Amino acid sequence: MTKEFPMPNAECRIGVRCAVRHLSDCRNLRKRDTWAEKLLWSWLRDRRFSAYKFRRQHTFSPHILDFFCVEAFVNIELDGAQHGFPAHKKKDEARDEWLTEAGVKVLRFWNARLRRDKEIVRETIWRELQARSPHPLPDYCRSIAIASRSPGRGGGK
Repeated sequence: MTKEFPMPNAECRIGVRCAVRHLSDCRNLRKRDTWAEKLLWSWLRDRRFSAYKFRRQHTFSPHILDFFCVEAFVNIELDGAQHGFPAHKKKDEARDEWLTEAGVKVLRFWNARLRRDKEIVRETIWRELQARSPHPLPDYCRSIAIASRSPGRGGGK
């Protein structure tokens, strides 16, 4: 029998519990992250992404989530080639269904898409976070947004 304990913060509110064995699995996954996970984590860590707090390789029993935002209940998954096989696709679909029932929004991106379309991936993540738990735009974004809407921009009248 596996010893279980309550999850911290938001997970406790929905009654999700986690097995102790997941903790060592999470630690091992964090030590062996892919180039895509390193890139995405560089965007998300330390509240760099519009002050949203993310956890990497977070246990959400019975699953381990790649990047989880507790505040917005959003999980970001990065998929490599192995996720394209039919058996793995079925497992991913069942997992996503379980997480959706628990109130977690799952965003999945192929590693190749992250490499090719960085800005689109960032925008998609930001929009979903804003839809679920709005944060004000950081000051450095406000000045750009205002300047892009000004009528004199571009030299034309």
